[in-house]
Amino acid sequence: MATELFLASSNAGKLAEYQKLAEGAGYEEDLQLQLLPEFASLPSFEENAPTFAENAAGKALHYSRLCDKRVFADDSGLVVPELGGAPGVISARYAGPGASDAQKMAKLLAELRDQRGAQRSAYFVCAIALAERGRVQAVITARADGEITEQQRGSGGFGYDPIFFFPPVKKTFAELSAEEKNRYSHRGKAFRRMIAALNQP
Repeated sequence: MATELFLASSNAGKLAEYQKLAEGAGYEEDLQLQLLPEFASLPSFEENAPTFAENAAGKALHYSRLCDKRVFADDSGLVVPELGGAPGVISARYAGPGASDAQKMAKLLAELRDQRGAQRSAYFVCAIALAERGRVQAVITARADGEITEQQRGSGGFGYDPIFFFPPVKKTFAELSAEEKNRYSHRGKAFRRMIAALNQP
């Protein structure tokens, strides 16, 4: 019997990405992933914690208290040590509320305009938390290390993918196929670790 997991989101695109990850890991028959029913009508959770893990855990806990389902939630973003960890947990709002991906990338590239070499190192982080009825069952984090390019490359992905260069394959995340990205990405790694946690006795 498949394990039911409900994503604390109304984002069908994010759900599809997780379903693809489950399929790629060979778990499409063991996991039934769905959006949390009537998510938009539930009291919202404000993601204002200083770390990705705290935001993910807080979100999973919050929504697990509002239903009788096993809920998972995530938080992810880009960290650039040279910028003191920015964009960090405000990656989605780095260039202001409602800013486009292009605007966020433009701001980051401007911040790093005079930086070279190791000063352009960066990593993506994904934290996934699993909770049920007000109890956290697991919090998993993973990261993908790379560097910020000086200009955009590739047309795939989203967010900061076109300026995030991943040295092991010598491509930006926006130049990877969906299968490659699932294999190497922070979200793919974190999701596979969550599955492993689910399978522990």
